[in-house]
Amino acid sequence: MTSSSDRLTYLKLALVAMIWGATFVAGRYLAGDVDPLLAASLRFVLASVALLGFMALVGIRLVRPNARQLAQLAMLGFFGIYCYNLCFFYGLQYINASRASLIVALNPAVIGVASWLWFKERLGPGKWLGIALCLGGAGAVIVSRNPQLLQAAAQAWIGDVLIAGCVAGWGAYSLLSRGLNRVLGALQTVTWSILLGTVMLVITTALTGRMTFAAVQAVQLPQWLSLLYLGVLGSALAYILWYDGIQRIGATRAGVFIALNPLTAVICGAMLLGEQLTPPMLAGGAVILLGIYLCNKPLAQPKALGI
Repeated sequence: MTSSSDRLTYLKLALVAMIWGATFVAGRYLAGDVDPLLAASLRFVLASVALLGFMALVGIRLVRPNARQLAQLAMLGFFGIYCYNLCFFYGLQYINASRASLIVALNPAVIGVASWLWFKERLGPGKWLGIALCLGGAGAVIVSRNPQLLQAAAQAWIGDVLIAGCVAGWGAYSLLSRGLNRVLGALQTVTWSILLGTVMLVITTALTGRMTFAAVQAVQLPQWLSLLYLGVLGSALAYILWYDGIQRIGATRAGVFIALNPLTAVICGAMLLGEQLTPPMLAGGAVILLGIYLCNKPLAQPKALGI
């Protein structure tokens, strides 16, 4: 039986997928007008302000981690904020959002395999099948939306490698939070990791001469709106819900919800932009939902032995 707590967690993770479904479009929009390092820094400065403002508003104090916890939080900030966003914004300079989201759809498999190898997480045949269905369904949705994405430009391999770096960074960010999530909670873990990752981004941007008053002043209102979306919703809110989901149902079961990102993107495109929903897209969406169900289906309990 699925508990009401699990159902609420599924709804939160589905919301995360809806939010993240549009981040590649927003990131691609910024990539042509704002320097990647500057865009990443501004995104997480806004995320940091939003998180600290929320905590102040509800009266939650930022905890003081010990030295070991601070080192772990810095590692999360490095992989999940610093590395991920450098790969994200630079990668989108070489490939389009659809091709990038196809690569990021590998996340459930990477998280599942890493959990199985490093943390000995139990993955039955149903979960492996569910992960495979999520990958296949996400691929069907993305390719049917933009069949030309497989026709790569001359330097598209650079973008492919960089977006693959996003997958590696996000896998590390999802899996290395295990102990911290239990001790500090999702809000504190996300806030500290984002603060530390933001410091890394801002220092790098400043040292390379990209964090200037003129560069920030040149950012136009549409770009600021994209950055606000990426920072406040796509980072601050979504990261908290993501870590909360991992804490409650585990990294593998939460990870498969990432496969919903391309599906929510095409649904939003149909609703808001009048884009066409094709039968392959709908079929891919159904396969994704089946894969998520299989990954989150409770494992069969052993029958009690009679006396």
